[in-house]
Amino acid sequence: MSKPNTDGALRIAVVGHTNVGKTSLLRTLTRRVDFGEVSDRPGTTRYVEAIDLRVEGRAAVRFLDTPGLEDAVALLAHVSTLSGDTRLDRVRHFLAGPEARGSFEQEAKVLRALLEQSDAAFVVIDTREPLLPKYRDEIELLSACGRPLMPVLNFVRDPNTREESWRAMLAESGLHAVVRFDAAAPFTGAEHELYTDLGTLLPARRDELRAVVRHLEREAQERRAEACRVIAAQLIDCAALRDEVEGADWDDTARREQAIEQLRRQARARAQRGVDGLLSLYGFRPGDAAEAPLPALEGRSSPDLFNPELLKRAGLQLGGGAAVGAALGVVADLAVGGASLGAGAALGGALGGALSQGWGPFGRRLMGRLRGTRELSVEDAALFVMADQQLRLVQALEQRGHGAVAPPVQPDAAHAGDDPASDALSDAVRATRPARAHEEWAQTPSLRDRLSGTSGERSEAVDAVARDLERALRSLDAASARP
Repeated sequence: MSKPNTDGALRIAVVGHTNVGKTSLLRTLTRRVDFGEVSDRPGTTRYVEAIDLRVEGRAAVRFLDTPGLEDAVALLAHVSTLSGDTRLDRVRHFLAGPEARGSFEQEAKVLRALLEQSDAAFVVIDTREPLLPKYRDEIELLSACGRPLMPVLNFVRDPNTREESWRAMLAESGLHAVVRFDAAAPFTGAEHELYTDLGTLLPARRDELRAVVRHLEREAQERRAEACRVIAAQLIDCAALRDEVEGADWDDTARREQAIEQLRRQARARAQRGVDGLLSLYGFRPGDAAEAPLPALEGRSSPDLFNPELLKRAGLQLGGGAAVGAALGVVADLAVGGASLGAGAALGGALGGALSQGWGPFGRRLMGRLRGTRELSVEDAALFVMADQQLRLVQALEQRGHGAVAPPVQPDAAHAGDDPASDALSDAVRATRPARAHEEWAQTPSLRDRLSGTSGERSEAVDAVARDLERALRSLDAASARP
């Protein structure tokens, strides 16, 4: 008999053979990258460990991560010799005997967790494995505990998967409700399917499981909106970056290149800060980007905002005059609204506008220009590349499980300005232009402050950019969904 459930949480044992991805599945379902240990070594989990999925502040589902079944063949043979009228009686006889504390200790932990602490079980299966007799015996042992079993087919994207053979064996064992869930790269809607199908096995808990699905969908939408705000805050930071270069230093090639590279480093640092913020938001550690198949990063340790080819393509998408100095990756002139004011007529017109509104930041810059001072700022094309790369990172994180240990397959090339999201990305870049009048916006110390903002105007600018980024992300989703 199972132990009393005092908090009402649905209790799910996660069971299966050694090293099939049980802990990986739980990391992905709970978005807890620090839970347990994921490794290619067999027998990594040695004890039963609980982890909760919380909904509205309470534990809605309690998962029990169990050790791997190691010798089901011998254990099933032993259990079949024990007294008892039913399979369940014989399992209980085994758990009360000395072998449960000796040669079959690991298996006893699994069966006890299933029989005494769980309402149902996810049976995790590595579909790359051939169908050996020990796996059939494992299913028979687990079925003998009398709890509903939901087989979870793992690693089904692997070219060596034997999914159809496993499905046939499970059907022969009376297990027809099967879920495909790749713990390294979950399918879109896989969690929804997992909990919905579990509701068919546990009809009394169906409403609770529907509430879990609604919570997860709402949480995903909120996380995506926050991701767009993280990216928007970094774009605003970069758009606000400024550096003045005296005329003599500008005429010296070495000092000019040094000033340009300094500004580039500041922009890269802010882009990397955005990457780290996105990884944290999706429950990953900073180093996980190097291990995960994240096309947006292309295996680099930091984003490449100033790749000349990407800048050129982004400049074409943004339109003539918006991307100035693409070869340098910066606007090597006074920037007002993203456009360079190199001609005397343009300078005079801007000067008149600044005078009519009070000097402010633009007035100071215009006076500096009249003295021969040049101003460097990050060009729109670089902001476009940054937004594009980080949105693709969001897409990758949404399809990345928390248990993969294999290195990623690197993509052929980066993207910029060649997809349906380009129009929305261009709008997002244009929405950063208020930041070019507020160099103080680049000095906000923390990501939390950059997102909340001490300035109402800054917060409004972040919101405007984020809205365009969400629209771009929906366009990327639509493009990905097309066959």
